[in-house]
Amino acid sequence: MKIALAQINPTVGDLQGNSRKILDFAGRAERGGADLCLFPEMAICGYPARDLLLNSDFIDDNLKALDRLAQRTGRMPLIVGFAARSNSRTGRGLFNAGAVLRNGRVIQVFRKMLLPTYDVFDEDRYFDPADQVSIARIGGKRVGLSICEDIWNDPGLWKQRFYTVDPVEMLAKKGCEILITISASPFVIGRRELRHCILKNIASKYGMAVCYVNQVGGNDQLVFDGCSIALDARGEVIAQARAFEEDLVFSESHTPHHPAQWIEEQADESVHDALVLGVRDYARKCGFKSAVIGLSGGIDSSVTACIAVKALGKRNVHGVAMPSIYSSKESLKDAQDLARNLGIDFTVIPINRLYRSYLATLTPRFRGRRADETEENIQARIRGNILMALSNKFGWLVLSTGNKSELAVGYCTLYGDMSGGLAALSDVPKTLVYALAHYINQHGELIPLRCITKAPSAELRPGQKDEDSLPPYDVLDAVLVRYIEKREKPEDIIAAGYNAKLVREILRRVERNEYKREQAPPGLKITTKAFGMGRRMPLAQKYY
Repeated sequence: MKIALAQINPTVGDLQGNSRKILDFAGRAERGGADLCLFPEMAICGYPARDLLLNSDFIDDNLKALDRLAQRTGRMPLIVGFAARSNSRTGRGLFNAGAVLRNGRVIQVFRKMLLPTYDVFDEDRYFDPADQVSIARIGGKRVGLSICEDIWNDPGLWKQRFYTVDPVEMLAKKGCEILITISASPFVIGRRELRHCILKNIASKYGMAVCYVNQVGGNDQLVFDGCSIALDARGEVIAQARAFEEDLVFSESHTPHHPAQWIEEQADESVHDALVLGVRDYARKCGFKSAVIGLSGGIDSSVTACIAVKALGKRNVHGVAMPSIYSSKESLKDAQDLARNLGIDFTVIPINRLYRSYLATLTPRFRGRRADETEENIQARIRGNILMALSNKFGWLVLSTGNKSELAVGYCTLYGDMSGGLAALSDVPKTLVYALAHYINQHGELIPLRCITKAPSAELRPGQKDEDSLPPYDVLDAVLVRYIEKREKPEDIIAAGYNAKLVREILRRVERNEYKREQAPPGLKITTKAFGMGRRMPLAQKYY
């Protein structure tokens, strides 16, 4: 049987557009001789649809779209994800479901059994779990039908499992010959390798071919990398789709073949491509054509600008330098050189007069008090207001430039450098920002070398350096990864060789600044634990 894996980029709520895309890929698959064409989880309505799923009209329209799509099908079956209603009087009333479409009708519906509720996932809020697995007879084969999380519970791979049942094992006991998995699995560094390991283990353990189709594209804070894959019953790769692009690949399970080469993930490249796709799709799906970035001459704004140009094109990126009395001439030149290298529109708007006006206005109230972070933050907030004014006037998306390290410890200013519509680097630690800069410059110097080599500084007071307020970034990032992503206890971090006083101060700052992150623009997730929808900490609490 020749199976087509249609790796598409759906838009949440664009039922007609998603259906057209499905039909287009199905036509290409049929012309390529496919006997079956697979589409991702929730492909009709987009994933994650979040609280749109609580809207009864949305569910009705998604079902009507499924029916219209079924009516357009012919001899070749399609398997496509959608939101299905439940007839039960108890529960949520919905299933995360897939449908087998053929010859103008829906011939079978299957439902997701394992509903993830960790990190960014909240499926128990919307769906009921299936109480049984589904087998379809397609092309003379017994095809097991599963959805995303259903394959993530092999007892041999996890020390602690989230679920008591294993749908794959249940399908194998029913005589499944080919396992089909439709998925919407977000990108995280290293997850491609983990998915490959899971699928390879399933294929070799049960002696069944596996076809896994994943969504691609950015939807809000999540980026889906695609990387759909087919493996034979020995666990060897038959076909693999591209990363971060729509793709259509074919798998032939019944003919002799030479195994395809598994394409391993390169971390810097994958993070770069994920951020580019995330920015592009956030802008496109929210109706923005252009973006504006405050260019300080620093590493963060430089990397953000490079990503924006790759995502939107140089004609659609606008750089603005906003020097103050504390900005160095070198920083302004670095911003100018970056803009010239990228070929983007560049404007200089000095903020000295505005800053002096603020200080003069506040002097009667501030008299007798020494200058502190208040005066520093005023500069950042002036810059934020300028960027938002340009956004309002010209319809540009403001890309804020702060990184995860700064956001974690509150080294950022509310309504200042945190202003914006999307925070491209908010899940990228500072050390990884530097790695991205080197990756961007590998074929030529787009980012001026001085942006990478000079000591980082916010330039909000004379001679300021980040390390005046923060530990070295390699130390800070190592502690943050252990605490936020690995969830290690403070005493375990200290036992790993880190200074006890420093660790406690870093952790105190992480918890003290939750209120800032609550008000930050949405950011793109690339690590196992990002600030945003997957981290839900109380603001008013006295535990820390």
